Amino acid sequence: MAEHNDATRVWELIDRIGFCMLTTRSGDDLRARPMSAYSAQLENAVYFLTDVASHKDDEIARWPNVCLAFADTKGQKYVSLSGTAEVQNDREKIRELWATPAKAWWDNPDDPSIRILKMIPSSAEYWDSPGTIISYIKMAAAAVSNSKPDMGDNAEVQL
Repeated sequence: MAEHNDATRVWELIDRIGFCMLTTRSGDDLRARPMSAYSAQLENAVYFLTDVASHKDDEIARWPNVCLAFADTKGQKYVSLSGTAEVQNDREKIRELWATPAKAWWDNPDDPSIRILKMIPSSAEYWDSPGTIISYIKMAAAAVSNSKPDMGDNAEVQL
């Protein structure tokens, strides 16, 4: 039951945070860039709109293992997802995911350069603390009492 609750919490945090850093492999280097995520818990997938001319598409084609890092620094909530990604030309899914942020990059969902990046997570880890102020208070109290602070929940989850 705890695994189910942890998995549910991962998806809740992804939905709440919304933006992440997508890390791909580029030869011997790793490369991260910000992306707007569309989570689909029932499909065990995270989707992104991307451009056919982007470097990440070539990187994913060669090395499909990726990492997504979600961070809400004010709320002290973080999620790291590991899994595999693929680039698709699913026009129906593009129209389904089309939203205001996409208008910064393309005029409409029918733009032929738009692609779907689909990430299937295999594992996740999350950190869910009660927030910055409470965390600082707990750290200060632990320092004074010479104990370790309870910084909230942390779990590794298989998805």
